[in-house]
This record gives sequence, structure tokens and C-alpha cells, in this order.
Amino acid sequence: MSKRKNESIKVIPLGGVGEVGKNMIVIEVDHEIFVIDAGLMFPENEMLGIDVVIPDITYLEENKDRVKGIFLTHGHEDAIGSLGYVLRKIKAPVYGTKLTLALAKDRLRQEKGIESVKFYTIHSDSRLRFDTVDVTFFRTTHSIPDSVGICIHTSEGAIVHTGEFKFDQEAKGFYKPDIGKMAEIGEKGVLLLLSDSTEAERPGHTVSEGVMARHLSDAFHSVKGRIIVASYASNLIRIQQVFQAAYENHRKVAVSGKNLQRVYEIALKLGYLDVKDNMLVDITEINQHPDNELVILTTGIQGEPIEALQKMAKGTHKLVNIKEGDTVFITANATPGLELLMAKTVDLLFRAGANVLTNHREVHDSGHGSQEDLKFMLNLMKPQLFIPIQGEYRMLIAHAKLAENVGLKQRQIYIPEKGEVIEIKNKAFKVGGRVQAGNVLIDGIGVGDVGNIVLRDRKLLSQDGIFIVVVTLDKKRKKIASGPEIISRGFVYVRESEKLIEESTSLISQIVEKNMENDVIEWSNIKQAIRDQLNTFLFEKTKRRPMILPIIMEI
Repeated sequence: MSKRKNESIKVIPLGGVGEVGKNMIVIEVDHEIFVIDAGLMFPENEMLGIDVVIPDITYLEENKDRVKGIFLTHGHEDAIGSLGYVLRKIKAPVYGTKLTLALAKDRLRQEKGIESVKFYTIHSDSRLRFDTVDVTFFRTTHSIPDSVGICIHTSEGAIVHTGEFKFDQEAKGFYKPDIGKMAEIGEKGVLLLLSDSTEAERPGHTVSEGVMARHLSDAFHSVKGRIIVASYASNLIRIQQVFQAAYENHRKVAVSGKNLQRVYEIALKLGYLDVKDNMLVDITEINQHPDNELVILTTGIQGEPIEALQKMAKGTHKLVNIKEGDTVFITANATPGLELLMAKTVDLLFRAGANVLTNHREVHDSGHGSQEDLKFMLNLMKPQLFIPIQGEYRMLIAHAKLAENVGLKQRQIYIPEKGEVIEIKNKAFKVGGRVQAGNVLIDGIGVGDVGNIVLRDRKLLSQDGIFIVVVTLDKKRKKIASGPEIISRGFVYVRESEKLIEESTSLISQIVEKNMENDVIEWSNIKQAIRDQLNTFLFEKTKRRPMILPIIMEI
């Protein structure tokens, strides 16, 4: 507990609530701001052409002089993916464990415009002292080693952010949780618990990784042909299990995917992976090894394994294509919005002759705690107040109900929205005001230059196509000099719709000629008239509404 009396304590979620990914929680104690995680999220289906989504940090930019640090709970994209964008706007030190910082630094090296960032390596026994609070850490079990929870000690009690976690009785080494320290924090007094809700709807305990490792090795043993394992690039515990299972079954491993190769090399160099000698083979040399002695470990763009598998199934992958007798293990859950893509990919894999194991409890399970794990964390921490985070809204609601089941009252629980300013006064919630929050969309090298209007246009184009009208006018003579010329893309096949095109051309000529009779000729009026009347005409004829783009030129 902080020796200094804290006058103001606020919690502001900028991401990771009402969604899976894009984690970012702002803790504001008096004049100091502490940012926990800076993650990204993969785009939803309606975000056409978008690569990734990151949090809107306008509030942090407006208060950048008060930001004392960015604290990273673990090395997954949903915790470190937007760090480069944040550091371009805010010059703040970054705190994280050795592996987390190594992954974050490697990611920043791929981006431009980021200089002189101060990185501080912490561990579970670190204690950081600031003007208003102390910050400590505790180890958690997740699908990547060196994961931590963060504890901000105020005069009113501790604010605990669990990070992403589960409880695993067989966890050891870099994955072993500090259960004793968690219990100690709870005994000393927790003012507020912010806890991972990703698997709050799932009953029971999340399966132990020790059990998963044994099941994976048994599954490998029963396969006669090639084994292809699709995993997230940063799911290091699964990658370790694949290498171990391959070793136990006398197989070599080939790594496919730049992200996976990069993460693998960092983890191996720092000692977070245990790989036996001569186990790794170059992906370009897989044809030199018998099928029954080979495991191919793959991920796709941004660490997503599904796209790479789809290319393999279609026979368009540069190095690995599915063939009869292959067995594919998909050791990853489809991120929200990609469930349909996952289902179609599995179908393609079967069509290509592979046997597929996906979301099979014997080869994959979540890195997040299920209901009994979440209850255990609540009982360890014994918080006076509770905010569920890191989950879609229904997951937050499920987690809130679990908190009630272990004894918390409804008034002690708050379901947050992005941008809400949640003040803690007299050990109670007081919600007042909002800050700007939401999604910043990244498309190529563009950051935030694609908004709702552009997405709406992309959606319209994808649904009914585009109808371009080109007319050249002789303004002096008040006549059409050339055209109208019509270009249709994604609306109708022109060669089979000649009558429709002719009628459209005639209508456009009438509209233009009528507008040319006016004393003052306004191009904008002519364009709007073409849009309105042509839209009505085309809908009557086709029941479709293409995007109509009039182009008027003058000679």
C-alpha cells in the first residue's frame, strides 16, 4: 500500500473490453498515468481490406507528459502489437519481462520513426517506485512464457491487472505461476481486480498443458505420413510441445512462416525453448526427408495460421502443399470474425486429401482460464471492487456472474465500455465522463486514414459494384461533345446487358442536356442529377444499387 494518500484513482479502458484483442487499460492515480498493454486486434469481416486494428490513444496524446510508463503483461500481439504506434506519439518508458521486451524490440525494428525508447526489464520480484504509487509484478501461466500480472499499490489498496492467465497444476519453469504471491497480495488488500474474461463462458478448468503435451505426442505416434501443425507464432508452449512430440516420435521439424521463424529464433536464443540437436531442417529441404519422419510447423501473415493452411490446401503455397496422407493439426482457435474462414479452410484441407484435427481437446486447448480458474483468481485476490476485461461483452457479463457466485455484490462489479472514465471513490465506483476511444484502422502503411466512410464505400463496392459515367461537354455551345461513356465493374456483365446500357446512356444524355439549358451550368448539379435519376432507374431494372460515379470533363 502506498504511504502517500492518493486523492484521485481512475480506470479508463481504451481497448480490450467488448472485444477480444487490442488490450489497453489506463490507470490514473493523481497526476500520474500508467498504461497497461498496447495491443492490436485482427479485423472483423466487415472491415474490408484492413490489416489490423489498434486503439485510439487520443487521450494519451493529450496527456502525454503525465504518462509514466507502458507496462506489458506478455508478448502476444494483443498486448504488444500497437506499441510502435503508441511510441511514435508518446515518449514513455516501456516495462516488461525479458522475453516480452525482446519480442517488442524485434517488432519495433520492423517499423520506422521510433527512436530513443527506454526499455526496462522487470521480473516477478521487481518493485518500481513512482511519485504516487509503487508497482510490483507476479508470474502467471499463459501460452507464452514470462507472462506477468501487474499490481499498482495505492493508499486505498492494490489495483491488480491479471494479464492473460490460467492455472495449471503441472506448470513449471518459465510458466510456473506465483500463486503464493497472489494470495499474499489478496491478504494485504486489493481495492480493484481487473481480470481476463476470454474463457468466462466455459465451465470447469482449462486443461493442463502437461496433459496436452502427452496427447500431442500420442497423436503424432499414430500418424504414418507427414504432420503439419498450424499454430500462432507466439504460442510458445505449443511450439515447445511440437518439438518435444517430434523428438519422442523420431521426427524432424521444419519451420514455415517469417513470424514463426523470428519468434522461434528469439525464444531459442534467450533459452525459452528447449530444442534437441539436429532436430531442425530447412523448409526448402523437406522433400529430402521421408514423410513419416517430418513435422512442418507453420503460421501465416500476422501470426495467423489459417491463411497459410488455405494456400497449402489450394496448392498455391511456395514451399508446402497438402497431399494425400498428410495429417493437419490446427492448434489455434479462430479469432472472432474468422470462424467462417476456419471452416472453409478445414473443408479445403479435406478436399486436398488431408486428415484434419481442429479444436480437438487432445491436441489444443486455450491459454486462458475457464470458469473455475477465474473463480480461483477472485478468491485469491478477494477484491473490494471488480472489473472484468479482455473479452467480448457476453464474456464480461459471464465473468461478472462468476464474481457474484463467489460473494461479490452487484454494486462491487462494473462492466466497462471503451472510453469510460471509472473513478474509484470511497471504495465504490463513480462513473463520470468519457474520453475519445475506439478503433484506429491500419491498411498497408496508412494509419487511421481509413474510416467509416471509406469502409462503407468498400462495402457498397463489394455488394453491387460500381457504375462509372464519363461525359465530355462543350460549355460554349452547351452541347455534349463526347459520350456518355459507361464503365461497369461488379454490377452487370456489359456484353449481356446491352439494352440496359443503351437505356442508361439515353437517360444520362437527357439529364445532361436538360441541365445545359440553364443560364448557369453547375457541374455539381449535373452530377447529383445523374446519381439520383440513374440510381432510381437502375434499381427499377435490376433491384441493385451500384455506386454511381459521374465524371464530367470540359473542352
